[in-house]
Amino acid sequence: MKKIFTIFVVLIIFTTTLYTKECLAQWVQCDGIYGGTVQALAVSGNNIFAGTLNGVFLTTNNGMSWSQTKLTNMEIVGIVAIGNNIFAGTYNHNGLYRSTNNGESWNQTTLGNLTIRSFAVLGNIIFAGGEGGVYATTDNGTSWIQTNLFTTTLSLIVSGNNIFAGTSNGVYRSTNNGASWAQTNLSNYTYSFVVLGNNIFAGTSSGVYQSTNNGTNWSPAGLNFEYSYIQSLSSVGNNIFAGTREGVYCSTNNGINWSRTSLDTNITVLSLGVIGNNLFAGTNWKGVYLTTNNGVGWTQTAFNNMEVSSLAISGNNLFAGIADQGSYGIRGNSCVYQSTNNGTNWTQTNFKDHNVLSIGAIGNNLYAGTDDISDDGGGLFLSTNNGINWTGPTLNYPYVHIYSISVFGNNAFLGLGQNNNVGGIYRSINNSGFSQCFGAISTCITANGTNIFAGMQQCCVMFSTNNGTNWDNTASTTGEPFSLTCNANNIFAGTRHGIYRSTNNGMNWNMVGFGSNLVRSLAMSGNNVFAGIDSGGIYLSTNYGTTWIEKNQGLNSTSFVYSILVTNNYVYIGTKGSSVWRRSLTEIIGIQNISTEIPSAYSLAQNYPNPFNPTTNIKFNVAILSDVKIVVYDLTGREIQILVNESLKPGTYETTFDGSQLASGVYFYKVTAGGFLETRKMLFIK
Repeated sequence: MKKIFTIFVVLIIFTTTLYTKECLAQWVQCDGIYGGTVQALAVSGNNIFAGTLNGVFLTTNNGMSWSQTKLTNMEIVGIVAIGNNIFAGTYNHNGLYRSTNNGESWNQTTLGNLTIRSFAVLGNIIFAGGEGGVYATTDNGTSWIQTNLFTTTLSLIVSGNNIFAGTSNGVYRSTNNGASWAQTNLSNYTYSFVVLGNNIFAGTSSGVYQSTNNGTNWSPAGLNFEYSYIQSLSSVGNNIFAGTREGVYCSTNNGINWSRTSLDTNITVLSLGVIGNNLFAGTNWKGVYLTTNNGVGWTQTAFNNMEVSSLAISGNNLFAGIADQGSYGIRGNSCVYQSTNNGTNWTQTNFKDHNVLSIGAIGNNLYAGTDDISDDGGGLFLSTNNGINWTGPTLNYPYVHIYSISVFGNNAFLGLGQNNNVGGIYRSINNSGFSQCFGAISTCITANGTNIFAGMQQCCVMFSTNNGTNWDNTASTTGEPFSLTCNANNIFAGTRHGIYRSTNNGMNWNMVGFGSNLVRSLAMSGNNVFAGIDSGGIYLSTNYGTTWIEKNQGLNSTSFVYSILVTNNYVYIGTKGSSVWRRSLTEIIGIQNISTEIPSAYSLAQNYPNPFNPTTNIKFNVAILSDVKIVVYDLTGREIQILVNESLKPGTYETTFDGSQLASGVYFYKVTAGGFLETRKMLFIK
């Protein structure tokens, strides 16, 4: 009787106590792959907000780490912090957004369908400049009215009781809160302003101009050279800083003389921001830089906003190929990065300024395949010392794109385009150099035992049974292949129109999902298939494509996943505009959908085996789409592990619990899903 009462008390504690710390099962963005275009910076206390091509990012530690706010998938061209309000102006007619909680949530203001670039405050009036001129609000952005300036406005500033607007027609001034505007004698495109004492400085399309009489007259301020678009101005103490297409310049004597700071002259600076003596520079495709000594030295902050086209592993090194092209096809921060600690930190190798489409490793040889946007024509590059030194390019024909590098044992295959005379499939045997073995454009290659499969552009999947010497067509997949993966008995092809599977070496193909989506990346780990969907994130199938489970927890579900790599018990994904993410393989495949039938009710089954050592399986039913959480506790009610914590569609699922690190004893597992809650007991015996 005493023993029964003890167990009853423990169960009461369990069903009434929510002793759960949030240890969410989700993707984590790897830090340190620097990049991205930062067009606007704003400071609010110790918070810095960055407006990028992919929304607003926030740092609270001077740029050591950045997190994305909830405003995503929009190009931000203007941002400002005013009191408790953060305003973000967007490009391409997406309007003006406001956050009152440091970016946790955003609401679109009534300035919709406009491009908003600049802000200023005078008394209780907030001014916003952009497409169509200057707008004003007196209620913190709830409602806006248009002032009498209708020219596209690029910059705004307040000096005393005067408002200055930098426009595509020069500088305008208002002395009556925007009721009327008068054009000054500065008629150049004006991108930026800064006020220092009684001087107003304007950054224009032809250098810096200065006014000493409140904008009545303007004269050149000494920084005036070819391509000297001054898109940003700021001041630290008595020093003025100008962001140009050739780095950052500084004046210590009110613009009479200017000197170049140590920031690389190949970097275009779009925005500047100041906290105390810290000056931050937002750049074009190079992320955010910081100087604490007035530009004598700069460090790059950890800003993750890169396009990662490919991932590869070589020993203990993880490599990421970057394919940032920037605006109008001009290359941005294209290069190869390396991580020696599973993606926690990254450093740039000496390979840079080439648009990297593919990377692969054979023994100690690391290859990088590029396209032809770089100055010397792109092609194939080689490093034999983990990226310290590189040789090449080879295979650098006109218009060549090296789409894929695939390694099978001591053999490597390249998939090339664009010109059929030099494109196609190239092969290297035992690192003996590459030679063409098939002459049509290939986008992806994989191997299944002695069979090699190649996805051909706008065509089909080809196969070879003799190491690439001869090639034949498989049956058509009805979609252009972008990715291939396989294990012993299954080949998967990701196409423009979904995923196809073959169980007989390509003689027949069947669609197994995502028929209306482009599947750019595939990878397998054992019997688990991972699929990267354009604008859909990443999915997992544990039953060879019969069913697919969305695995975007912590990841933007509209992400473009360009590459997938499974190694060292992690799944890594390279994305468009969000760099590299990783997630524990054990955790991500820990839950499996084992039935396609829709249960009539929620349920939690008894674990089996029970008692167990060291692993046991837990089966449960989900009746409707629900947020499901399964947590393991010990006898005291202390949380041991969160097994499941994600949104699941209706179905029957199974997850595995590993108790190898625990002491023998009684444990409990509890499920919550919708309004359903149930707890069961299990026994671990070593």
